[in-house]
Amino acid sequence: MKAYIFPGQGAQFVGMGLDLYESSPRAQELFEKANEILGFSITDIMFEGTEEDLRQTKVTQPAIFLHSVILSEVMGDSFKPDMVAGHSLGELSALVANKTLKFEDGLRLVSQRAMAMQVACEKQPGTMAAVLGLEDAVVEEVCKTIPGIVVAANYNCPGQLVISGELEAINTACEVMKEKGAKRALVLPVGGAFHSPLMEPARADLAAAIEQTEFSTPVCPVYQNVSTTAITDPETIKKNLMLQLTAPVKWTQSVQQMIADGASGFIEVGPGKVLQGLVKKIDRNAEVASASVEQA
Repeated sequence: MKAYIFPGQGAQFVGMGLDLYESSPRAQELFEKANEILGFSITDIMFEGTEEDLRQTKVTQPAIFLHSVILSEVMGDSFKPDMVAGHSLGELSALVANKTLKFEDGLRLVSQRAMAMQVACEKQPGTMAAVLGLEDAVVEEVCKTIPGIVVAANYNCPGQLVISGELEAINTACEVMKEKGAKRALVLPVGGAFHSPLMEPARADLAAAIEQTEFSTPVCPVYQNVSTTAITDPETIKKNLMLQLTAPVKWTQSVQQMIADGASGFIEVGPGKVLQGLVKKIDRNAEVASASVEQA
C-alpha cells in the first residue's frame, strides 16, 4: 500500500514550483488561479523571490501547499494514494490531494491559517525548541514541572521532540532537558509557539473558516496529526483540523499506525526530503521516495 505524505513549514526554497509551471499547462492554470485567490503574485516570489521573501508567513504556507498539491495533481493517474498524511500545514495539502477539500477552499484555509498564526504570534510571543536524545515521556514530564506554558508540540521521530511555549519557559525547559541527558536542546528560529495553547486565538479564527467550508468524503483515509488513525468521515476530519493548531503533531504515532495498517512505501509530495528522513528514523525498514514531475 502506498502512503503519500506532505511536508510542512520549513521545506520552502527559492525557485520552488518553477519546474512544474514550465512543464504542465494544468500546473500553470492552478498557479494562476492561486495568484487570483491570494490577491498577489505568489508565483513571482516562489520562482524568483529571495529566501527572505519566502519566509514571510503569508507566503511560506501557501507556497508549500501549492508545490505539494499541484505536484500531486500533475502526476495524474500515477497518483494513487491508499492513505495520506501531512505534517502540520501539510495536513491541508493531504486533504486536497485525497479530495476532502477542493483546491480553492484548501488554499483559502491555508492563507487564513497563515494570517491567523501571524496575529497570534504578535499577541502572544513564544518560541519552540528541538530536544534530541530523550524519551518522549521524559520530555513530557519535564514540561509539566516548568513554570509557565511549555508543551510537547511535534513528535517527529523517536528521540526528536519539539517543545513549544512561552519564551522564558522554553529557555528554562532547555536547561532542564540538558540536565536530564538530552544530547541537544536548541531554541529554533521560528516566529511563535506553534501547536501550543498560545495559538488559541488562531485556532478560534481558523475554526470559524473551517466550519463554513465544505468537506467531502475522501478517496482514501487521512491520518491526522491529532488522532493518528485512519479517518474518512468528513465531520471527524473537520473537527480534528480545528484542534490542530493548539494540539501536538503526532507524526511518529501516525507513521507507526500507517505501517501497522499496511503502508509498504512512503512517497513525499512537495519540497524537500525532511519527512522521508523522519520516516526512516521511525522505521528503518520503511521504503521512502520523493514524488517528482517526471512521474507526471
